[in-house]
Amino acid sequence: MNVRRSAAVVAVLTVTAGLGTGLGLAPAAFADGTASEASTAPSASPSASPSQAIPTGLYGSNDPTYDGVWRQSLTLLALDAVGEKPGAGAVEWLVGQQCASGAFPAYRADATAKCDSATAVDTNSTAAAIQALAAVGGRDAEAGRAVRWLKDNQNEDGGWGYTAGGPSDANSTSVVIGALTAVGDAPGKQQKDGNSPYEALRSLALPCGDGGRKDGDAKDGGAFAYQPDKKGGLAANADATAAAVLGSLGKGFVVGAGSGEGKGGASFDSCASGDSPEDLAHNGAVHLAGALTADGYLMSSLAGAEDQPDHGNTADAVVALAAAGDVDATEKPLAWLAKNHGVWAAKAGPAAYAQLVFAAHASGGDPRDFGGADLVAQLQETGPAGEVDDYSSVPVDDTAAGDEADGTGDGLAAGVWWVIGLGLVVVTAVVGFGLVRGARKRPQA
Repeated sequence: MNVRRSAAVVAVLTVTAGLGTGLGLAPAAFADGTASEASTAPSASPSASPSQAIPTGLYGSNDPTYDGVWRQSLTLLALDAVGEKPGAGAVEWLVGQQCASGAFPAYRADATAKCDSATAVDTNSTAAAIQALAAVGGRDAEAGRAVRWLKDNQNEDGGWGYTAGGPSDANSTSVVIGALTAVGDAPGKQQKDGNSPYEALRSLALPCGDGGRKDGDAKDGGAFAYQPDKKGGLAANADATAAAVLGSLGKGFVVGAGSGEGKGGASFDSCASGDSPEDLAHNGAVHLAGALTADGYLMSSLAGAEDQPDHGNTADAVVALAAAGDVDATEKPLAWLAKNHGVWAAKAGPAAYAQLVFAAHASGGDPRDFGGADLVAQLQETGPAGEVDDYSSVPVDDTAAGDEADGTGDGLAAGVWWVIGLGLVVVTAVVGFGLVRGARKRPQA
């Protein structure tokens, strides 16, 4: 659930920028742990250039171009989960990124300018911001506008793509489900042409049959794909599976310890036979548990980094397993993360620390003593000092929030969409959806 994240736009921009120079597909284009696979690769998180000032109130010192709203949202959620207040200006910064129609982009350098046709708003940033605003409280109006924008841009299959109107994918659909739940809306009742988000996730689930984690011939069974390939085939993807387990259970990023909703006495060594959202979540957890059995961590699916552990997706898998009720399966990956997270988290920044806080919190561990590290303190150190107790009193300039209320400007110009489409084709051909949430099959234990 790294996505949770602006990885799709980053991948497109990286590819299109390299079209005239031999396709410079450098993982370094990913910022601040936005795509956890990239954060395990060399030079995964570029630092902000000396000429670029990090905005006041924003967590993290890396270039926020591709993940500013994402990492800020995850930070606010992580701090709220452990009972901490964010630094001064943090909530105001997030609200200031919103366009007047309710949508959020990955980042707007000039929040005083109106959103226009070149403002690349997306569902992931918007849904993450909704979850964060719902958690801190006092921002019902802003969260409500964002929810309305998401509902207006639901696809006919019931899901959402990264961009408004784009093909539905497991990660985007799941993070929107989390946003709907956060504001008290029932995801199953949010339908388009009779399809709810759960129908969209069901269409991306690989059949589990009678297999389970012990059945080597069915090791991909129960997993979710990010999106179908051009022929409609589904490829197991651990990142999409972790996200879809949470989505199928109607949960957001934060899962409380002991709140798992497993299939009663159903064994996590075998699949559930039905296709309800709870059954599919169970089966996804069976797949993740099997993938983590040998080493305790997931492997990266990014081209050139397949032999490297994926810290972020491993943390996300822990949250998904805890949500599904398989707490026993979280022990090994948690122990591995506690021992090996340091360099990755310090380089990736606040989003990485937030993912680790979510994992420790969901499993009943102590984020303030995670392998001897205080994740909460380390997260707080990446951002502004001070606290704001009443977020409803923080002023917001509606003009600074974006374009006029008629909703214009929430998207990209036609010419830009053509370039993005070309970029996505190239991404698909080069890495098989690996950069847009890694839809290639992961190496299994």
